[in-house]
Order: sequence, then C-alpha cells, then structure tokens
Amino acid sequence: AATWSLGSSRANAKITEESNWPLWTALPVAPFNRRKTIRYEVAPGVYAFDQMIGIYYVHVPIRMSVVVVNQNDPQQKGLLVYAPVAPTKECLSLLQELIDRFGPIRDIIDPSTAVEHKVNAGPFARVFPNAKFYVTDKQYAFPLNLPNSFLGLPSWTKPLPRSSVGSDIWGGESGDIEHEVLTVKPGIGSMFQDVALYHKPSDTMLVCDAVFAVTEEPPLILTQEEEYTRALLFHARDTKDEVVLDTPENRRKGWRRIVLLFDFFFPGSGRGDLGPGPILEALQTPTYKDGWGGWKPFSWGPDEVKDFETFSANGKPTVLPIIQIILARGPEEVQRWLSVVTKWNFKRVIPMHLDAPLAVNPAQFEEAFEFAKSGKNEVRFCDEDVRFLRAAEEGPLNFSVYKSPLGTLRGKSCDLRKP
Repeated sequence: AATWSLGSSRANAKITEESNWPLWTALPVAPFNRRKTIRYEVAPGVYAFDQMIGIYYVHVPIRMSVVVVNQNDPQQKGLLVYAPVAPTKECLSLLQELIDRFGPIRDIIDPSTAVEHKVNAGPFARVFPNAKFYVTDKQYAFPLNLPNSFLGLPSWTKPLPRSSVGSDIWGGESGDIEHEVLTVKPGIGSMFQDVALYHKPSDTMLVCDAVFAVTEEPPLILTQEEEYTRALLFHARDTKDEVVLDTPENRRKGWRRIVLLFDFFFPGSGRGDLGPGPILEALQTPTYKDGWGGWKPFSWGPDEVKDFETFSANGKPTVLPIIQIILARGPEEVQRWLSVVTKWNFKRVIPMHLDAPLAVNPAQFEEAFEFAKSGKNEVRFCDEDVRFLRAAEEGPLNFSVYKSPLGTLRGKSCDLRKP
C-alpha cells in the first residue's frame, strides 16, 4: 500500500523574494506581486496550496489542489494539479517536495472559465511542458472573444472531455480519477464551467466555484503573515481612524465582514456609501498605516453577527449568490451534473475558495443545489442580503443574462437592522 504522508502536514511560507510573482499585472488585484503560498494536506494524498486574492482588503483564499495518482504503477505514478495558482519559486519549491516523493506532474487541469483561475493556468503549465494540460472546452474572453493562444494558454492545451464516463482519459474505471463538467450559459457572450473531480483513493471530490463554506475562523492564508492579517484588522474598524488591536476576536470580526462583502457586495446588515464623503475623508489621511487613506465606505448595524451566522450556518456548504444567479439559467444541467457526481462515494469536498476541506457526503452536497430541483430560486440566508443582487439582476444585468425559469434570488427576511 502507498504511504501518503509527507511528514509535517503543513508548510508555511513567509513573504520573501521567493513569493514574488512578476506577471501580476495580467490581473492587477491584491496581493499583486507578493504571492505567499501555504501548503497543507487535506486528505491522504490530497494537498492544498493556498494563495490570496482580493480588492479593497476583501481578501479570500484562492486554492490549487494536488492529488497523488497511480502509486502502484511505476510507469504512471505522479501528481495531478487542479486549478493552478501563481507558480512562484516558493510555490514550486513546496510542489517539488511532492514531486520528489510521489513522482512527476502528469496532468494539469484549469477547471474554470473564470479569469482569476485562467490567468495562472497558462504560466503554470509552461513550467511543466511534459504534463498534459487540460482546460474546460468553453473558454472565452470579454468583451472580445479571443482564441486560447491569446489568453496565455500554451500550444499543447487540450479541451477536457465533458465527462470521464466512457473515456479512458484517467485509465477507465480502474483509474484513480473520475470527472464531470458542469456547463451553463448564463447569457450572451459568457459561459460558466466547473469540473467536479473525484479522487477515488482518498474519497475526495474537488470543485472549483460550485460550492463554498465558511466559519467565523479566518483562513490560515490571512493569519500566517502580518502583511495579510492587515485585511482582517482593516475591516474590524468601527470608525475610520480607529486603531484596532490584533486579537483573535478582532480577526474574527474582520473576517465576518470580509465574507459578507465578498458574498453580497452590499449586505443587509451594513450600509454602503460610495459617494464623495468617505473619499474626501480618506484624502485627508493619505499616510494611513494600512493604505487607502483609511477609506471606510461601509458601516455595520447591530445584526452583523446574526447576518453572518445565518449565511455561515456553522460551515454548511452553499452556493455563492452570484453563482446561483448563473446556475439558475440552467437548472436542468445542474440536475444532470448532480445525477453523476452524487453517485461517487466521496466523504469530503475541496472548493477552491474559502474553507477546505468540507466534511460532506453526496446527499449533503446535493442539498446546496436544492433551488435547481425545487423550481424556486431561493437561498437559505437573509433576503436582505440578496436584495442588491436581485435589483441588479432585474436591472443592469437584465441585458446580459437570460431570463431564469426559477425567477430571481429570494430568501427569508431576517429583519436585519442597518446602522
């Protein structure tokens, strides 16, 4: 039997020259060129490589997963990489330890059409030209749809088959891997795809953006380095010039707010002011220690914790509201995809953002997509939180997305009080 453990299950990395990413200008968002990587084992033979991504200190993990494959076959043993992150020297050094133990990179998969994943996939694949490089088959660019070569993808890029069923791509039924692609076209000029990948030896399923889960504890990528922890304390402020102490509770407070902003843009327990007032105030303090002049366009009401806890539900998986808007344009495809992936015997799910791993079985995973079966575009969290997205869906987005047979996003009123 194969021995999976690599000794220490976690490898942390400080922000050094090894963390530098010179191609950050291809997607100029935080942390720009300073891409710290942490690696940790999430299941036997399954490793997560977390980096960070965000805007205005709304910083969240972006994750690459690496799975060990075919360890009983000396000619085929090695690694499969799912959702590549920026291949910094630091990231590659942490990966090399796995290569030395388990064998070479055999396959690389970009499981998404989203730019934050696609932008790193090409550079990563070029580091391992001997590996097979697959992308989902409906890659696109906006506003001008360009060929793959213009999107930074190498010439040996191959389209990933929509399903491993009836294919020998992973060695057939006896192989370590199965996969199934979810494909929904939400509107003119756009496409959503996500690859569910089942790693049989560990009973683990990987997904990219289809589900998320979160608890009040900030992710490790935001707590391992002072430069990244700054985001938590920045959002923990209640007033613009407040100096927030670095305590576990203030970190949780900042994380709650980051999650609500990340999910809803204008959450129901907060109030946003994107007008000139907060900007003018920020211009008066240009040397604010954490940047942005201390710009604080959001304030929070007394039900902020209630709002977060309703969304989190103690870490229960759910679909991000903006993703549900997309998937509601193709409920039949969602149900077809679920009919395949819920036959797999997985015990955990690894999403490529927010918390991981999630102790989720097929039935619990399917619950997150109840809207596709019920015929109602309902969310389990507060209606006040999706009010802004609903208005956008009915208004500005109306021209770019198809009408959904499920209607617009709806939740139950939580009577959230604004500041």
